[in-house]
Amino acid sequence: MKKRASGVRYAEEERETSETRVRVVLDLDGECKPSIETGIGFFDHMLELMVFHGGFDCGISAEGDLHVDDHHTVEDVGICFGKAVRSALGAFENISRYGSEIVPMDDALVLVAVDVSGRAFLHFNLQFSHEKIGDLTTDCVEEFFRAFCNHAGATVHVHALAGRNNHHLCEATFKAFGRALRKAVARSDAPGVPSTKGLID
Repeated sequence: MKKRASGVRYAEEERETSETRVRVVLDLDGECKPSIETGIGFFDHMLELMVFHGGFDCGISAEGDLHVDDHHTVEDVGICFGKAVRSALGAFENISRYGSEIVPMDDALVLVAVDVSGRAFLHFNLQFSHEKIGDLTTDCVEEFFRAFCNHAGATVHVHALAGRNNHHLCEATFKAFGRALRKAVARSDAPGVPSTKGLID
């Protein structure tokens, strides 16, 4: 992990296993610039939407055992992105902490709420009717968010309020997550960490 300068909310994270090699570069105060290449086309598209609507600069590159399946790659991207968010936030000082968004995408309507609480929890209420969307296994969508929560130290709730089209449901989810995360990590004028405990951990 590269050390960041004071006041700069930037992080670099790398993960290499016998199954994957993943690198994430993140600037929380960037200009909505994604550079994504995971080898999974539809997943790349979802991550690009997340970054754009999150208002971040983010580069994600991944090489994985896609000849086996896409699970290891998607999960490890979630791990690295979660670690990058946690590292970029430092001591969690002067942030809003909470963010939520409801996003429509044609027939789909999805609510995502984020609490950068230091505690990992995911509630995922989104049902897909097909095994795959493009080259992304739909089971892996939940695994991405679970990996993010576990390594960012965040609570995330994902609720589908309407919708039947799998593509639309997935797209609304990643857009809503990006926008909710942007709100949660937004700088706040309140001093210190946003907790009566005086600590987020």
